[in-house]
Amino acid sequence: MKLSRKFVSDYIDIPNDVTTLKLANDMTNIGNEYDSCEKLIPATNLVIGEIIECKNHPDSDHLRVTKVDIGSEVLDIVCGAPNCRKGIKVIVAKVGAKLPGGEIKASKIRGCASNGMLCAMSELGLDSKFLREEDYAGIHELDENAKVGEDPIKYLELDDEVIDFELTSNRGDLLSILGMAYEIGAIYNTKVKDIDLSYHEQGKINFKVDVKTDNCSLFLAKEVKDITIKESPTFIKNRLIASGIRPINNVVDISNYVMLETGQPLHFYDRDSLGDTIIVRMAKEEEQLTTLDNEKRILSSDDIVIANKKEAVGLAGVMGGLDTEIEETTKNILIESAIFNNVKIRKTSKKILRSEASNRFEKGIDPRRTYMAIDRCCHLLEKYADATIIGGMVEVNNTKIEDKEVSVSLDKINKVLGINIDCDIVKDIFERLAFKVTVKNNLFKVIVPSRRLDISIAEDLIEEVGRYYGMDKIEESKLVLPLKAGHFDSLKRQIKNKMIALGLNETLSYALIPEDKVHQYTLDDFVHINLADPMSEDRKTLRYSLLYSLTQIYEYNKARNFKDVCIFEIGRGFFKEKDEYKEELKLACLMTGKYYLDINNTNVDFYIIKGVVEELLDYLGYNGRYTIDVGNVASQLHPGVSATIKVQEIEIGVIGKLHPNVTSDDVYVFEINLDKLLNKRTSNIKFKEIPKYLGMEKDVAFVVKKNITNKQIVEVIKKAGGKLLTNIELFDLYEGEKINHDEKSVAYNLKFEDMNKTLTEEEVMATFNKIISEVEAKLDAKLRNK
Repeated sequence: MKLSRKFVSDYIDIPNDVTTLKLANDMTNIGNEYDSCEKLIPATNLVIGEIIECKNHPDSDHLRVTKVDIGSEVLDIVCGAPNCRKGIKVIVAKVGAKLPGGEIKASKIRGCASNGMLCAMSELGLDSKFLREEDYAGIHELDENAKVGEDPIKYLELDDEVIDFELTSNRGDLLSILGMAYEIGAIYNTKVKDIDLSYHEQGKINFKVDVKTDNCSLFLAKEVKDITIKESPTFIKNRLIASGIRPINNVVDISNYVMLETGQPLHFYDRDSLGDTIIVRMAKEEEQLTTLDNEKRILSSDDIVIANKKEAVGLAGVMGGLDTEIEETTKNILIESAIFNNVKIRKTSKKILRSEASNRFEKGIDPRRTYMAIDRCCHLLEKYADATIIGGMVEVNNTKIEDKEVSVSLDKINKVLGINIDCDIVKDIFERLAFKVTVKNNLFKVIVPSRRLDISIAEDLIEEVGRYYGMDKIEESKLVLPLKAGHFDSLKRQIKNKMIALGLNETLSYALIPEDKVHQYTLDDFVHINLADPMSEDRKTLRYSLLYSLTQIYEYNKARNFKDVCIFEIGRGFFKEKDEYKEELKLACLMTGKYYLDINNTNVDFYIIKGVVEELLDYLGYNGRYTIDVGNVASQLHPGVSATIKVQEIEIGVIGKLHPNVTSDDVYVFEINLDKLLNKRTSNIKFKEIPKYLGMEKDVAFVVKKNITNKQIVEVIKKAGGKLLTNIELFDLYEGEKINHDEKSVAYNLKFEDMNKTLTEEEVMATFNKIISEVEAKLDAKLRNK
């Protein structure tokens, strides 16, 4: 919101000692931050001059040598403008003047002295959208009433200063000069002036309005005849320019002027092109409308339109239609002042066009301002467009226009803000804000005017007290409660630290992914969640699995020739179950290339990433309670090099190699649902004494069919080994020429121990031979001899 100091000063008296910069800082202190504070015309050292002599330059066909009277002296200035001539009054930039193009210096131009510059409007720093062709074609000519020696910017009434505020979304009231005036009035304890709403009426309105949608809660229409289209008064044009709106003509400018004043967007229709009826309805699917910018718009059933009996003539809350625009020949108009559903306006404006009007509708409109705005338009049209105001007004009103009563106690104010102020200060703040307030037993009953849509509960009033009392006045205090170490997220930190210790790097990726990728890397049946207002198609859907995000990070690194990638992420997956939105904490890991914790500097394979999973689960206390076994996996994982991870027979994750259809590289991943995992109680850590007696180790290799899994073999070995067998370790897998193509060789190291004695060779061999016999019998295995 651009705030013109001259504009707001029409409605409130700002103390003379308050500079515009101080005003901006004072507004910031109450929560209204600004981006910039600057003069409307930044040029300096300008003066009104009169050309008293103009001759052709002796050494140029297009230059003129002039003498210019600026009151205090006569300056020699060389000028090349085609309209430079004797007798006109001009804007002179004296030596030392600073313009957007640079500083003016005394010089000689082809041998003739030039002590200044005669200026065109385009050279003064005014935004180009406010300039006309003649502002570029030559120097600016002032009228004969301009006094030589005075400030030309002040004479043109462009001596304004503008603050550009960055407002919070809940303060729609500040998108108006009146709203800003109330805010400033509370700072400096100054009352806001009433605006003139008076006008005369003749005749009786002959017009109908039919509202066919609940998305229009208030619609007012007023008829105006015999208007004269002409240039706007200077003050209206300059107020619009300072507010960033280009002046067009008096009628259109009055519409924009009143919108800036009151915050209520308005629309003027050419009455003769419109017909006798306005219909407010939802657009038909694929309905077409050519808007004022001469663009053909394709509408949907979510858009609100203004229509006559034949077709749509305007896009409600956003932009009018071309067929009913105000033209130079327009004589009769219909004024619309309405309130539309802010959510619908937001969706339509985002799809089609953001405008000053839609910005205000989105944030909410005070119904009282809807009436005020239409009366203010009538007043200004009668005064500056010679209009005849037709008596009566068409009104469709489904709103409740009432002030809100909100109560709050002094104790609650002090407790929430952490201050100790007395009742009179609080009462004074509410009165400065132009709220009606009564106090009884330190309880404030506040009547909040309808213009403050952001205030509805006691905490809102407390915020107002805090803003105006001043946060800088709140004294710091020491914590009086004892502090103790928290446990929130401690297990998540332990997992992260363990993964780092295992040689992996933590990443943090986007939670938003393309919609067509959300069901990858999982077989879970779930409803995905799309954003209502996505930034792009690539950031449209909340992820369910983290693995897609990790693969994107891998591809990014691979493209930059980083091939050794060992990364993990702890994040959340999102989904919808019935009407409830849910999320789950997950751990995902991706490994490829060299694994630097391996002393042999070997490439990552399935067994390395499987070891990472086992180390983590053992660390978390699930030793002996989990299995990594063949199971159904998503199509993005290689079916022959993938498995499911289970704890107590409940699947909590997957592990495996990426399918060749995904990447030709050897990339291994796993993902664990931490919420499911951590819901399983961990076993108490059991300690046992280190054996006093030496154990014995034996190696054995079996040749088995390829469809026999390690899990099957280990289960048979464990059962046959009994209590003497204390450890089983797979150390070799062979699939080569020395055995049949449908077989594989697996080799194990078996450790035997007894806590009470030293085992003899005979005792160990008896158990060892039993193991061999059981494996051969139950799994159709053969003992490999070489």
